Amino acid sequence: MNSVNYKKYWNEERETLNPEVRNKLILKRIKDQLEYVYNNLPFYRKHYDNHNFKPSDVKTLEDFTTKVPVITKKMLVEDQKNNPIFGSYAGQFKPEEIARIQGSSGTSGTPTFYQVSKDDWERAAEMHAMALWSTGLRPTDTIQFGFAFSMFFGGWGILQGAEKLGATIFPLGATESDKHLDLIERLQPSTFVGTISYCMHLLDKARSRGIDLSQSSVKRIIAAGETGATLPNTRKIVTKGWGASLFDTGSTSEMYPFMTNTSCEAQEGVHLYQDEVFTEIVNSEDPHSSMPMGEKGAVVYTHLWRKSQPMIRFWSGDESYMTDEPCSCGRTYPRLPQGVLGRIDDMLIIRGVNIYPSAIENAVRSLDWSGAEYQIILDKKGSLDEMTINIEYQNQYKNDNLQSFEGEAAKLFKNKFGVRVGVNLVEQGIIPETVFKARRVVDNRSKKS
Repeated sequence: MNSVNYKKYWNEERETLNPEVRNKLILKRIKDQLEYVYNNLPFYRKHYDNHNFKPSDVKTLEDFTTKVPVITKKMLVEDQKNNPIFGSYAGQFKPEEIARIQGSSGTSGTPTFYQVSKDDWERAAEMHAMALWSTGLRPTDTIQFGFAFSMFFGGWGILQGAEKLGATIFPLGATESDKHLDLIERLQPSTFVGTISYCMHLLDKARSRGIDLSQSSVKRIIAAGETGATLPNTRKIVTKGWGASLFDTGSTSEMYPFMTNTSCEAQEGVHLYQDEVFTEIVNSEDPHSSMPMGEKGAVVYTHLWRKSQPMIRFWSGDESYMTDEPCSCGRTYPRLPQGVLGRIDDMLIIRGVNIYPSAIENAVRSLDWSGAEYQIILDKKGSLDEMTINIEYQNQYKNDNLQSFEGEAAKLFKNKFGVRVGVNLVEQGIIPETVFKARRVVDNRSKKS
């Protein structure tokens, strides 16, 4: 970064607007969107008619939360199956009006396809630039990308915003980890972008090569594509190991522009750009009941501007809590103080105890000897569920008392979760390396013996 002085905000008027004024604008956009989807998209008309809902029923933000039925990923997949390829919620666009066709990986089932109109794509660039500016990114920065550029949205939004902002882009993408390390040394980027799992993986790879990433040129890491960047112990490892600030960003592929959840330089949580994507925290058992500020619940999203495949009250499956207390950065958007805490849908129930995989990760990361990779293995023994955690240890500890490490981990998990957890230590390289999004849970309970 040179001595050029830059403004503090990308759009000061918008980012520091009085929340009451902003809420009036949000309500107007919600009303416009409800009229649009009901009158133009068969998916929504059928869904709302089935719930005896009409757009005119919404006169306040409270009406919106209490009266508008949610939609789910399962519903979207089913609708695309019955109305290929983009579903009956896609809208009528001419080919020349579409900027992008992206999609989910489909690793857990049928891929979901997304189309983004040129108007929506251009607006998203502005949104993403504003979010990246809040992390301190400036035109003088060079960004090295660790994302695979494929039909998965992943790094595309960050790339788009960085270009709009004017930063220098080095889109190396998903390639050999050794090449990333070599080119960090040669090109001296100020910023690295990737999943938090891949950032952990690169730390291990660097350690094995005798490279101290804390002495590299990278002073900013922007993590996206998966949860975990806000977990305290994961943050501690990455910020110390890289000698860099860590910023969390992103929501879900359905909610592009997904950088409407982004942490700022103040590092006081994740800002919610409510005038772009309206975010609610609702009761996980009742999507029509909002949770008070500070209390945990399910995250529900709504596009306020997007016309190509807009999501209106999309049930993300994530859990978090919100605060509207002022951030020291001066932005007046509410925040998720700890980002996304985990996925409600991914909660593990072991002998009657509810355990989030994110809580297991945070515990594993507190073990000084643990490496980047671990796996959660679930089995059924008789009528009881059993959980075993395979944890790789760093090579530098291979001559230490590994049995004592296992005992330490088992005691930690027992104290944290209240159930006995099996622990296996494995050397680095046994568990497949994470080069994109981590898949930590192996559930064998439904398999036939």
